[in-house]
Amino acid sequence: QVQLQESGPGLVKPSQTLSLTCTVSGGSITTAYWYWSWIRQPPGKGLEWIGYISYSDNIYYSPSLKSRTSISRDTSKNQFTLQLASVTPEDTAVYYCIIGDSGGQGTQVTVSS
Repeated sequence: QVQLQESGPGLVKPSQTLSLTCTVSGGSITTAYWYWSWIRQPPGKGLEWIGYISYSDNIYYSPSLKSRTSISRDTSKNQFTLQLASVTPEDTAVYYCIIGDSGGQGTQVTVSS
């Protein structure tokens, strides 16, 4: 069974870059036809899809976040990462990495000075 674990700082200052890592175990991020996504849930709001990186290193971003988002991977560590630039308090959310219906526990990120 694939397991995912998010990691990264819980507090980011406005205008800085949010960086999160998802560590995958029980499966390879290069397994054919798997798409590894980042999603988030702001307080009191619904889930928002951020983007994905595929098994073949294709990347797709949500149009609303595309200009600030970068997703990459490190196959040697079986990890994929999220960077979100120029954050504002509106980027405060619980961030999840997911594959299919499996996901990490989520990590709270607060944007505040």
